[in-house]
Amino acid sequence: MDYIWLVGHLAFFLTAVSFMLKDIILLRSLALLSALVGIGYNFFAIGGPNWLPIFWLSVFGIINAFRIIGIVREKLSIHFSEEEKELYETIFTNFNPVEYMKLFRCAQWQEVSPGSIIAQQGKVVDGVYLLYNGEVSVVRDGTEIGRPRDGALIGEMSFVQGGKTPASATVTATKPCRCVFWPKTELRSLLRRNPAIDVALNHVFSVDLAKKLQNSETGA
Repeated sequence: MDYIWLVGHLAFFLTAVSFMLKDIILLRSLALLSALVGIGYNFFAIGGPNWLPIFWLSVFGIINAFRIIGIVREKLSIHFSEEEKELYETIFTNFNPVEYMKLFRCAQWQEVSPGSIIAQQGKVVDGVYLLYNGEVSVVRDGTEIGRPRDGALIGEMSFVQGGKTPASATVTATKPCRCVFWPKTELRSLLRRNPAIDVALNHVFSVDLAKKLQNSETGA
């Protein structure tokens, strides 16, 4: 019965490998396969069938099967606009499609005319802005410190610090701008429900901060 012994090891090996995967569908698929192999092992093992592990492995397998179906259906329902697709491929590359879809469900697209103030120094920003296209002027204490363009984030540091910290500079549109806006209340609620999105978005914030620091050092 050496082959039965090997089947038992295979079931645990597949479970171990599934823990190493980041893709949720692959992880659950491998966990489902591990459950099926485990059921076969416990049915044909010496002294079997062992109904207790067979029952619980069946339960785990059914749960994973239903979750796989749900995730696939969710992915098939995803449709990005050309603008959303461009941002996904450039700025939000660390998101999976479902997380990205959820993030943009609570977003608003806004047109900002030249001269409009997006954030004012000393006042709390009402959310997080992503400059899709256009240009803004950043002025601190009367001195212009930069002119961010496409892809820049506005208000993210205030949001990270709890949403009550006043803006450290005034941001004014110098050209017609198209922005993505996340109201801070809706965004914070989304992140509380989805820790994975919170981690992914903080990575985006970190990359943007690094770019701003680099630009300030080079005088760009």
